[in-house]
Amino acid sequence: MISGFLFTVSLPDDIRRYEDYTAAAPCGDSGSTDDCLRALPLTVDRTVVKKGKSGSFEATLSDPAASWKTVVSFGDSGPLLARLEPGDQVTATVWRGAVMVLARGDLRQSTADEPRDDPQMTAGLGTFAGLLAALGLGFATAWLAGFGGREPWTWRSLGLPLLIGMAVTTLGVAVPAFAIGLPWWVVPGVTVPFVAYAARQLHRYRQRRPDSAE
Repeated sequence: MISGFLFTVSLPDDIRRYEDYTAAAPCGDSGSTDDCLRALPLTVDRTVVKKGKSGSFEATLSDPAASWKTVVSFGDSGPLLARLEPGDQVTATVWRGAVMVLARGDLRQSTADEPRDDPQMTAGLGTFAGLLAALGLGFATAWLAGFGGREPWTWRSLGLPLLIGMAVTTLGVAVPAFAIGLPWWVVPGVTVPFVAYAARQLHRYRQRRPDSAE
């Protein structure tokens, strides 16, 4: 199940990786292991700044002296990527074999590989996936019990409103929790009871007014 994977594998791994990254020291102070932060001077070979739904933000970097080349991705074009031209020299912060940050002068930009402190968003995805699975299980049970297609067990009457409510509630809890810096467990801890209560109330309301979806 997607929800179980996010909560038991992805979320702990992301938290552990972020903690390891923030605790890493420059290689000059901690030796030459992959867990230290290595500063490498690299040359920009090519950049891609493509906005839109199928957008792409990339930079191809190389170290001619070591015959080494890599392509790094970014979440957007700024503040550094859009200013880079082929032949520019940049300093890359490398951790565990991947480029975490590019810098040129006073400008710095994190790559897509840099660990982020956003477990609340992962918890939001896991919570929504779990609620979606519960919604599907509820409708499957209703069909097996002979209530499928009858009020209130119809998509229009119960399914769609609950789906929209789950998405809005999850987003409405996860985003503020991330912005404020609340623990990730606040997201399922608030969202699940609220959605369960709303689902029960909506079900009771539809039972009293079966023609409300007409």
